[in-house]
Amino acid sequence: MRKVLGALALAASVLVPVSGTAAAATPPRTIVTDGAKLAKVKQAIRAGHATQAQRDALKVVLAKADTALAAGPWSVMDKPSAPPSGDKHDYTSQAPYWWASRPKTPENPQGCPYVSRDGQRNPEADAITDHTYRMWAWDAMYYLSLAWYYTGDAKYAKRAALDIRTWFLDPATRMHPNMTYSQIIPCKDTVSGTGIIDSTQSFSQLMDAFALLDGGAPGWTAQDRSGIKAWLGQYLTWMQTSPQAKLELAATNNHGTFLDMQNATISAYLGKKDAARKIVLDAENKRFPVQFAADGSQPLELSRTMSWHYVNFNLTAWGRMAEVGKNLGVDVWKYRAPNGVTLRKVVDQLIPGALHGAAAWPHQQIGVFDQSIAADIFHAAAEEAHDSDAAAALKQLTLPAGGDTWPVRVSCFPLDPPLK
Repeated sequence: MRKVLGALALAASVLVPVSGTAAAATPPRTIVTDGAKLAKVKQAIRAGHATQAQRDALKVVLAKADTALAAGPWSVMDKPSAPPSGDKHDYTSQAPYWWASRPKTPENPQGCPYVSRDGQRNPEADAITDHTYRMWAWDAMYYLSLAWYYTGDAKYAKRAALDIRTWFLDPATRMHPNMTYSQIIPCKDTVSGTGIIDSTQSFSQLMDAFALLDGGAPGWTAQDRSGIKAWLGQYLTWMQTSPQAKLELAATNNHGTFLDMQNATISAYLGKKDAARKIVLDAENKRFPVQFAADGSQPLELSRTMSWHYVNFNLTAWGRMAEVGKNLGVDVWKYRAPNGVTLRKVVDQLIPGALHGAAAWPHQQIGVFDQSIAADIFHAAAEEAHDSDAAAALKQLTLPAGGDTWPVRVSCFPLDPPLK
């Protein structure tokens, strides 16, 4: 707590001008988040007019950033064994819901074949560290960059730059720009696109981290900027043309949504705004009629054993799609599919479950029923679609255990576990 309060004190001292009057903050050129909203929050903090919710959220963000200062940096080279390519620079992970179907014996050491148990995570998957380190590293990059933006403290920017260089740019530790071996299934060597979700569920937050650092962050050099853009260019090509990507782009459920959203954000960061805009427009036309029924339900996600998690998961992608779309001149919240469904209608379907839990959710949800995971999409609906029902639900909703950081993030965030 003392560290957090000290960081807040530093934020106040850095952000309040010497004259005692608050100068306007220049909006950052963020890709997903509305930069004007971030600048408005920063201005309120500078002027001493921040709301209690904003002050509380900033404490949480700075605490996450301080944790990241003492952790990492992380690398794909840290995993205990190499992927099928033999090159540790290739990201690899094991499909989490697949299990050995037979006893492991000298004759069948893996227990082949592996079978799917939807929603039941196999702890074997945790033996490959790339999946966990990816979550920690990418969250750290984001929160460190955001902490620098609000406080101006160089230590946050410099650490973010180090983490980024370690994961993406340093020849000794960098990840190759592909996800070829993501979520591999033991005993199988067939090409699958589903593992790309390891990236797409949280990669877009890095476009905002890069954009914030591009605004003059200490320790983030012109060489870093050109290096990350070159890496992203190769990654985007793989994400649009590889056999795995083509399969994932054809996916009709959340997997397709997340890949479209990720590719739109990368394209936008690389200055390919027309291509990014087309991805968002095509996603509306192609995915709304398949994913959303006329009543606002999500049949493809409701069929899962963790239906509450997956309807929220998919809407996280749509919330971010709407955010990047707004920066590209596309209002996803206003789009109405041929069956009459809108994104707001889909969001409102979650209100009973969010307020009353499993008792009000007539679908399967194995494991914990976390009502709070609807908070971000309710925030987005309330602010962007002027959804009074979502706004009212927010006032009653149990907020995330780690604190609601929306008031300073002002964007939907992935449902990955929090930074540890």
